[in-house]
Amino acid sequence: MARLLHNLLLLTVALTLKIRVMGYWSLIYGYCALCTGVALLKLGWNIILRPSTTFQWTVRETPPACLNDTSLGTHCYVRIKESGLRFHYVAAGERGKPLMLFLHGFPEFWFSWRHQLREFKSEFRVVAVDMRGYGESDLPSSAESYRLDYLVTDIKDIVEYLGYNRCFLVGHDWGGIIAWLCAIHYPEMVTKLIVLNSPHPCVFTDYALRHPSQMLKSSYYFFFQLPHFPELMLSINDFKALKNLFTSRSTGISCKGRWLTTEDLEAYLYALSQPGALTGALNYFRNIFSVLPLSQSEVKSPVLLLWGERDAFLEQDMAEACRLYIRNHFRLNIISGASHWLQQDQPDIVNTLIWTFIKEGEGRKNYRNL
Repeated sequence: MARLLHNLLLLTVALTLKIRVMGYWSLIYGYCALCTGVALLKLGWNIILRPSTTFQWTVRETPPACLNDTSLGTHCYVRIKESGLRFHYVAAGERGKPLMLFLHGFPEFWFSWRHQLREFKSEFRVVAVDMRGYGESDLPSSAESYRLDYLVTDIKDIVEYLGYNRCFLVGHDWGGIIAWLCAIHYPEMVTKLIVLNSPHPCVFTDYALRHPSQMLKSSYYFFFQLPHFPELMLSINDFKALKNLFTSRSTGISCKGRWLTTEDLEAYLYALSQPGALTGALNYFRNIFSVLPLSQSEVKSPVLLLWGERDAFLEQDMAEACRLYIRNHFRLNIISGASHWLQQDQPDIVNTLIWTFIKEGEGRKNYRNL
């Protein structure tokens, strides 16, 4: 009888797990279908309003002058022997000084860290990487090549090929996700972790599943699972959707004095209009659901989490919840009036908070609103 009950219990657990997995993927595919329907309606409306320009966009052939600004650093390349990929990065500061490595988000590239490259090169070897599939770094064609474990290994390999075994790791958005995972899987490599507007991956998963409002804000995650169609929607009307991400009142940079100049915006369009560039960027999203939840989640490095209060894509409550996964000093700063594009929106405040965190001891936990 005991053996029978034990077998029934195992069967019940297995069945429950299977039902949860089926429910998880049903939710994902169902939401993908819903987002596709909405995107098709938007496309049809665009065709009605702008029949002659909807399917017109321009590949930028020449980089704008701001991408060759020598005050930002030197353009360099490193080829990783293990993966065979070549990575582009911009570096400044003396070799041999502590390494500060910057990881950008979507849909950005190394240029999003221009204010930090200038600021921290006095005391650090600062390096802003074009991550796999972005900018001048190599662009693998298959979505499978953008698995999270590959992206994390990229960063570990880059640190080693730069001649370091430790770094101050700074990440925003998708770069923040990769930075969290680097700190989880390679704690000895991360001296201190600095993340901007990117929750711990476990926090994001748990919170989104329990809060429909965040699920709605994350609807693009589901839409981006589709092949080809998202690339089309981001390209129509000469990349209007990408321009709006940075410039619209609802999602763009909030601080008027920090709005992207025409040249800055062209820098982004130059990077993202190249053949295959959008596919590389979107392939990050096309692997995310197959790896969550994480098997490891604890962060042992000291962590600074900076959060723009007016983030249009991520709810602020997730920021405080990250504390649960950190086994070291944790500082959270909510920056009032700032958007998702935090390091470009409020660079002076961001830079000051990073300096403070770098120089302070690992004392008691702190929390402060700015």
